[in-house]
Amino acid sequence: MTGGVQGAEAVLAGLDEQQRAAAAAVRGPVCILAGAGTGKTRTITHRIAYGVHAGVYVPEQVLAVTFTARAAGELRGRLSALGVGGVQARTFHAAAMRQLRYFAPRVLGGPMPELVENKLRVVAGAATRHRLTTDRASLRDLAGEIEWAKTTLATPDEYPARARAAGREAPFEAAAVAAVYASYEQAKQREGALDFEDLLLVTAYALEEHRDVAQEVRGQYRHFVVDEYQDVNPLQQRLLDAWLGGRAELCVVGDPHQTIYSFTGADPDYLLGFADRYPDAEVVKLERDYRSTPEVVGLANRLIGMAPRRTGLPGLRLLGQRAAGPEPRFVEHPDEPTEAAAVAAMCRALVDSGLPAAEIAVLFRINAQSQVYESALADLGVPYVLKGGERFFERPEVREAVLLLRGAAAGRDDGGPLVPAVRDVLASVGWVEHRPPPGGAARDRWQSLSALVDLAVDLVAEQPDLTLAGFVAHLAERANAQHAPTVQGVTLASMHAAKGLEWDAVFVVGLVDGVVPIAQSLARPAAVEEERRLLYVAVTRAREQLTLSWSLSRQPGGKRSRPRSRFLDGLAPDTAEQRARARRSPARRAEVQLDGAAGERFERLRAWRAATASAASVPAYVVLNDATLQAIAESRPASLTELSALPGIGARKLEMYGADVLAAVDENSSV
Repeated sequence: MTGGVQGAEAVLAGLDEQQRAAAAAVRGPVCILAGAGTGKTRTITHRIAYGVHAGVYVPEQVLAVTFTARAAGELRGRLSALGVGGVQARTFHAAAMRQLRYFAPRVLGGPMPELVENKLRVVAGAATRHRLTTDRASLRDLAGEIEWAKTTLATPDEYPARARAAGREAPFEAAAVAAVYASYEQAKQREGALDFEDLLLVTAYALEEHRDVAQEVRGQYRHFVVDEYQDVNPLQQRLLDAWLGGRAELCVVGDPHQTIYSFTGADPDYLLGFADRYPDAEVVKLERDYRSTPEVVGLANRLIGMAPRRTGLPGLRLLGQRAAGPEPRFVEHPDEPTEAAAVAAMCRALVDSGLPAAEIAVLFRINAQSQVYESALADLGVPYVLKGGERFFERPEVREAVLLLRGAAAGRDDGGPLVPAVRDVLASVGWVEHRPPPGGAARDRWQSLSALVDLAVDLVAEQPDLTLAGFVAHLAERANAQHAPTVQGVTLASMHAAKGLEWDAVFVVGLVDGVVPIAQSLARPAAVEEERRLLYVAVTRAREQLTLSWSLSRQPGGKRSRPRSRFLDGLAPDTAEQRARARRSPARRAEVQLDGAAGERFERLRAWRAATASAASVPAYVVLNDATLQAIAESRPASLTELSALPGIGARKLEMYGADVLAAVDENSSV
């Protein structure tokens, strides 16, 4: 490709009108709002190439920042194909490491410190110093809380208040987490080491406090591009601001409909508020979707269109550019095993019809849901791969549980009931029925162990005389069937792990309230809306065929009482089962007249009840009825004794739900 005007125009030749407008906007500040499937990577690489060929950019003075090494590599490859070399395309951490390694003698008085590659080791030492008993899941959650605090620029002293405001679910009391955080920082200082968050923080500090360093870096990099800007966190934004040094030669690219990582510290307000921060910014929208059929695009638009309008940048509405395809399917099943078997059968049929297995995906909300689909696909001989997680029987907690079950089976000769035996064994490693612990990793562990109990319940329904030894043998057979090596297969992935990927046929499964949206989000409207965006991400992974499904009961023969996801209201046609439930319960949400603080408490209680009922696969009124919730909201009990005096609260319900009810009426209360 030749340079100059001819080469620059050639770069723009293959772009559509919207992409061309974005690529030609080579002077910052620029905000490119790029919807799913609209060719954002193509656009930003052509923008850089156009700027270079037009003589606006010197390649070595452009820094393009991404979130993954794979994305950075793709940018470099595409730029090379466009005749542009020398542009730095790196992740935030890679760019910071390169700069800090060079400037460390000047800034730190010595060579680049060692990096903490095993954060859990340092966290474990800090937890031990504070006499906290931790398993691996708790350590992962502690490490996650420390990472969240550091990416949001919260010090140990600030952590408790900031965590409460953000609705964090930490594995320990906030004060204990803050103490471990402080000890962790002290341990790193003693070792003279930095973690990956420190890389960004110290690099930003070097630019902020050392004028000579800032002049050198800002002289080297004069034009910045940030991809996936909706996922930037405060620490990354601080480093970006330090790089810019008040300049506005910045192009950000993002999609406000795909902001799904707030739990890691990502703050979409940087994208949404870009035009406020830079009033003269050029805002360009990419809305022509080249990935999905108009039918899939239409469903995605309707789904996200039901979300409350967020202030900031203009909205995006995708415009499907592909030929028409099949309408998305909505399928209701009586129970989870039936749902998994039906999905596996459809995958089998697609593969038999000639569609490569690698062009099919099954997407779910939580990794624990993979087990039933791993089993169903293995039963039909459909190869599969699990993305973003370990196969069910390879997970540490599952391996440990199977070993304990095998040992218990070897010591039993009474042939007693299976399900109580399985529950007893798992209770020995801390599993408690219907009581998922706080913290993401701890909850994942609990859900994996719960899946073993669920499997035992399902098998007993088919084989009432199944013994513990027989159950262990069945687990071994399943593990062997699911460990077959595969070259390519159907992708099993969580919705989070699916972001950035696409397949010809996508099955989005398990769409019931309490799972999508996830139960712990129900008390916070902002968290519920993030769950909607997560479903939007899942839907927009499909190129041609999209199936969304849910099951009314967890296990065969169970009461069909689980409501499908609220996000499907107005999208999926009502089934006969749903119409019957609507007649039995005319209002999905109770019409209770409460005002002010009592009304807010009632709403929190109702959200808690919905999550609890969903987890237990029972109707909401079985947990607590509306009259009891109203009495609690109005009286606001401050102790178990006060709670026990209210109507509808007996000894059993006090034991099962008392602590959670008190938390619902007190925690984060505005009163």
